[in-house]
Amino acid sequence: MNDVKLSICIPTYNRAPYLRHLLESFLKEKSLGFSYELVISDNASTDETGAVVEAFAAQGLPIRYVRREVNGGGWPNLANAFQNAAGLYAMYLADDDLLAFDGLRATIEYLDANPAVVVCHAPWHLHDAVTGKDERLFYSVDKPRRFEQRKFGPLLAFILDGHVFPEIAVYRTEVLRAVIVPREFCYWAFSYLAQALDMGAVAFLDKPFYRSVTNSPIALHREQMGHEETMTAWDRYRGGLEYLIYLGERRGQLDLSGDRRMKLAQACGEFTAIRMSVAMRLWAARKEFVKAYELYTRICLAGLDKHPDVQRLKEQLPVMASLQVLARKVNATSGLRYLVLDGFPDPQTVTRVLHELGLDASIEVVAMPEEGPVAGMVDAAAVVTSTSARRELLVKQGFRSGLVFSEADLVRGIVV
Repeated sequence: MNDVKLSICIPTYNRAPYLRHLLESFLKEKSLGFSYELVISDNASTDETGAVVEAFAAQGLPIRYVRREVNGGGWPNLANAFQNAAGLYAMYLADDDLLAFDGLRATIEYLDANPAVVVCHAPWHLHDAVTGKDERLFYSVDKPRRFEQRKFGPLLAFILDGHVFPEIAVYRTEVLRAVIVPREFCYWAFSYLAQALDMGAVAFLDKPFYRSVTNSPIALHREQMGHEETMTAWDRYRGGLEYLIYLGERRGQLDLSGDRRMKLAQACGEFTAIRMSVAMRLWAARKEFVKAYELYTRICLAGLDKHPDVQRLKEQLPVMASLQVLARKVNATSGLRYLVLDGFPDPQTVTRVLHELGLDASIEVVAMPEEGPVAGMVDAAAVVTSTSARRELLVKQGFRSGLVFSEADLVRGIVV
């Protein structure tokens, strides 16, 4: 008989302050109501991670510490943690997140009462650890849902209709040997869910047991790995959904005849476009308007041009993306010292925005002198001007043709 009910698997690397904050939450909770272990997989940290683990183990926390000899990246560290799990059940916990212990106890009780269920998912809180308040749920489940083994159709409808991301879960450890595998092009959360459903029933509960920390007392407003993934991983999201559909079809549970295949492809595309809209918003917040524009075009093509995020960004995209294009063109050109603004009524504002959008600090932004270019300016400057006619005149004055841009040149590539 297994003495450990739950293995809580925590991959980490050089994040000792976050790990300390997390482990303190277990000391404060004292008892979870069942036996558990903390499997901490250290990806060859060079900070004080080992000392932090040793200190908390000395205080009685049931820690299993496994240290890799080299940093092999994220997935090997995660696999190392899961493959060292000794519990009946196992789950992932990021070293900078927290658990909602009441929800976790309810999840374990559910798994104990439902032996055919091989994995139990739930939505998770977005949590401000500075104020101690839960902000909102990442997705919602109105009531507990159970999907029997290989019932891919109902599960797929649930995922697509509710825009569900099955990332947070407690697994029966015995299925992990087949579930936890490397995934590059098919998003792991959907492909892991597909593999689990192939092996047994899966459940989605309505009570969260996980808190994804959005604001940490260790580092306020830190960058989150999940945000980075959201900004670039949309094709992997689609790949994960397609893997789920593929496995369902191979098991004879999904009919892709007639127009069914096309309709499912369209549904996957809409799901992906919604995630793209989040990525677009995050790129715009970083003042990466060229990238935001590229996503804007794909979202509109998917039929989501009326999405609130798209509408909010639509008005500012032409100006901001055009100025960023200008900044990058200037940065790319060797030997430039000036960017000359010709005919702009508010050059100070334009200068500020250009630098915010990435114009190199070594480039001096100047207004065109009323008397025309001064000595040394022509050979060391790019120019942006208001009209094509004015552009031709500036070229005749000696500015290099490839470095004189009209507003139309810049805006023409940004079509909204």
